Amino acid sequence: MLSNLYKDIRLFRFDDKSGEVYILSADELQIIVYRNGEWEFVNEPEL
Repeated sequence: MLSNLYKDIRLFRFDDKSGEVYILSADELQIIVYRNGEWEFVNEPEL
């Protein structure tokens, strides 16, 4: 979805121990995707 909104993905990290994916995108948007597929914002973006 981030790439569909034309947001640059600046950092992508996969933790093989926990199975979590951390994504840092443009405008300080931070998201964690958990092993079960659920995700959450690390810091809610200001709109």
